[in-house]
Amino acid sequence: MAGHNKWSQIKRKKGALDAKRSKIFTKLIKEITVAVKEGGPDPDANPRLRLAIQQSKGANMPKDNIERAISKGEGADGDYSEVTYEGYASNGVAVFIQCLTDNINRTVQNMRTIFNKGNGSLGVNGSVEFLFDRKGVFTVKQDPEQPVQEEVLMLELADGGAEDVEFDEDYMTVYCAMEDFGAMQKKIEELNLNLESAELQLFPQTTVTVEDPEAVRQVLRLLDALEYDDDVQKVYHNLELSEEVLAELE
Repeated sequence: MAGHNKWSQIKRKKGALDAKRSKIFTKLIKEITVAVKEGGPDPDANPRLRLAIQQSKGANMPKDNIERAISKGEGADGDYSEVTYEGYASNGVAVFIQCLTDNINRTVQNMRTIFNKGNGSLGVNGSVEFLFDRKGVFTVKQDPEQPVQEEVLMLELADGGAEDVEFDEDYMTVYCAMEDFGAMQKKIEELNLNLESAELQLFPQTTVTVEDPEAVRQVLRLLDALEYDDDVQKVYHNLELSEEVLAELE
């Protein structure tokens, strides 16, 4: 998972556009709305909604915004479609995008524009998805007043299907195979851990390393433009950043 972490680090260092609160709120409101339409307005009976609310609280979204999003999901409006797009950025970097949209024509036009301006190419469904593996990713906030015994906890999580567990100062990240997602979520709840997010993410089977810093910047501009679009929920890619390029971008 090293490439995944490296990308997270460079995004933090660059201050990615998606860190803007208004964009985060837009994406979370859509997720809440879709979760309600899928499984109802009761978070106790709707795991997707429960996690969306947890993520919204973690992003400091006001309670009124959360309640309005739930009401929107119960109403006739807020009818979003989940769609995906695939393509290539420059230098052969594969890109997979997940969207929630109430206007597919608008969204596909936006995707075409972003790829064209970024010197990339929008492909057909299936053109890059085969290059990625889908895995469960769970983010758990650690309690500094109750430090965990990492080795003991890792054994417990392995019983639930964990393939890898990473610790940092504030968070623990647990990875599992897609088919073990439900069992892993149940295990984390049994252990009374502070689960902040649980989702299926895509991880590249192989990565593309671009050594020219300006070429990397071009790819990053395209990725940032995608993440900045209101209809885009998630962006995955197989760009690998070398330590030398990371130093150039800091």
